[in-house]
Amino acid sequence: MGITNSQYDAVMRVYEKRRIDNHHVEEARRKEAYEAIPELGQLDRAVASLSVETVRQSLAGNQSRQAAVPAARAASLHERLVEAAGGMEPGQRRRALLAAHSFPEDYLEPVYTCPDCRDTGRIGSRHCHCFEKELIALFYTQSGLSQILQKENFDTFDLECYRTDLIDEKTGKSSRQIMTAALHTCRRFVDEYGSEDRKRYLMLTGPTGLGKTFLTHCIAKELIDKGRSVIYYSAGELFDLLAKDRFGRAREEEPEGLGQDLLSGCDLLIIDDLGTELTNSFVGTALFQLLNARMASGRGMVLSTNLSPLEIGRIYSDRISSRIMEEFILIRVFGEDIRVQKRIRNH
Repeated sequence: MGITNSQYDAVMRVYEKRRIDNHHVEEARRKEAYEAIPELGQLDRAVASLSVETVRQSLAGNQSRQAAVPAARAASLHERLVEAAGGMEPGQRRRALLAAHSFPEDYLEPVYTCPDCRDTGRIGSRHCHCFEKELIALFYTQSGLSQILQKENFDTFDLECYRTDLIDEKTGKSSRQIMTAALHTCRRFVDEYGSEDRKRYLMLTGPTGLGKTFLTHCIAKELIDKGRSVIYYSAGELFDLLAKDRFGRAREEEPEGLGQDLLSGCDLLIIDDLGTELTNSFVGTALFQLLNARMASGRGMVLSTNLSPLEIGRIYSDRISSRIMEEFILIRVFGEDIRVQKRIRNH
């Protein structure tokens, strides 16, 4: 699981807010119970006062005698606490008072959203299961896809949108056969992602409207649900932000909005619609640097584009095309615009 320092800090802020909110709940409950059961407030104040007094006496006592009397002092405190609680253990008396006034017996116990880790995010030396859930929720938010992934995922990818009688002259296969194979390759990419001997780079290529973006969404959802951090950008948005970060931030005195640690540290970077951005020397250099950095760190990339690898070489550079041809799993989509097919089926 790839996680940056800023992502870790963001999750820990969730836990800090959770503890503060739960403390407010505890205070509100205590106030309500004390107003309804005055004896309960008196009991808690007496217990607190006796405990503080005992600690104060212990600190003020002769150090030469302290080692000899701790057990006796503890016994004395316990006796006084029982006496203050009317002959019962204070906790037992507290629960009895609450129950007698129709409150749950644990109404004044500490409130935790996750009792397993007590809202710390850790159980011993490992992260709690709730930490993993919070991290995945953060990944969804940072991916920029949290809403659309509920609609566009492997479960909703509809192969019926692709015709069986539309044949690709290059392969002799139908549109549905080609897209079935594409879907299978994307699923396998997700299933094997992170394996040492499997590629972590994939490119979907083909005309507009055939489901390339939909398939990138499928990949993103599956990996996020597995605890992988995914960042998604359209090519135009990404390179505009990179250019602004490179040339405009100092002049405009704006904070760094892109989050370079997320861009370089996420498990998977998805760049959609490569080739639709305004292409110039900066874009070509930035793309090559992204490819180099991601490959050097072993962190994956998924590209979608209307361009063929040869067209990528002409528009950007041969070295970029060469990297893609060598390192990327290539998927070519084929068919008719699925939005048109859906309209036809709906009518």
